[in-house]
Amino acid sequence: MPRWKALPDELDPQVREFAGQLRRLVDRSGLGIAALADRTGYSKTSWERYLNGRLLAPKGAIVALAEVTGTNPVHLTTMWELAERAWSRSEMRHDMTMEAIRISQARAALGEFGGPAQATQTKPAKPAKQTRPAKQARVQGPTVPPQATAPSVDQFGPAPVLSPQEPPRGAVPGGGGGRRRLLMFGAGALGAILIIAIGFFVLDGKGGGGAEAGKSPSPSASAPQLPEGVKCVGAGCGGKDPEVMNCGGALAQNSTEAVIGTVTVQVRYSKTCKAAWGRIQGAAPGDVVRLQKGAASSKKGTVSSADTDAYTPMMAVDAAADVKACATLVSGQKGCTK
Repeated sequence: MPRWKALPDELDPQVREFAGQLRRLVDRSGLGIAALADRTGYSKTSWERYLNGRLLAPKGAIVALAEVTGTNPVHLTTMWELAERAWSRSEMRHDMTMEAIRISQARAALGEFGGPAQATQTKPAKPAKQTRPAKQARVQGPTVPPQATAPSVDQFGPAPVLSPQEPPRGAVPGGGGGRRRLLMFGAGALGAILIIAIGFFVLDGKGGGGAEAGKSPSPSASAPQLPEGVKCVGAGCGGKDPEVMNCGGALAQNSTEAVIGTVTVQVRYSKTCKAAWGRIQGAAPGDVVRLQKGAASSKKGTVSSADTDAYTPMMAVDAAADVKACATLVSGQKGCTK
């Protein structure tokens, strides 16, 4: 059974050539998809999409692949740039095609292919008849003292002054009662604002110590700050896939390892995630690796028919020395790291 699936027929020739080059690099390195994901920091699912032509690999993944396979990153990046331009052109053509389809569907739905739609003619509304303003009425009754209804200018800035010669907008010309109601409403509103401001000053300014003391500490103050993309730490990583949680790649290191025949078994530890997992490399299909912490054991990682390596789920540990990785080979050989 071939290792790679056939590339999609609709791929641009430059993208197809670039995907083929990536496949040859991976084949020449002898790495399986799981090992490639663990060493580059990009997930197994992502690499399957990149290598099968369903998604163009980002530049960061290409640079990581060059480092893992010992390839000149400059040459590989140049080929990636050509493929990226071709991919963008293909997406643009696809978007234009889909837009044309949507426009055709919209026109058909609006009946433009069956005849022009009848526009509804509406007569413009007649302008309202203007009336001459009545003579200014004399304001009756006592005026409201400004010092009793408005705060000082130093606190809130100058308050708007309503000229007795100009009626407020919306008021009926000549209506002295309407102007008085408007003045009373404005005075009441300013008074309410003043009361609220004083209350805020008293409660927050002078009694702020009690309010601050009652505040609960922010949850982010105690939570560890994880690098972008990392999805777990400590106990939250238990039983999780290190690749999916982005704990591998540059964030992990080989703590201890042992060689069993031609197979290498390792303990991988991520200080950032505070978790470890076991890995087996150069193995045959059916070989198994487990991570052990005292009497506890992780789920096994089994080498598939298309790979030469496998890894276990993670275990939360304070230090890599707390665990060991053990391998059981189909040949019958067994062994663990120290």
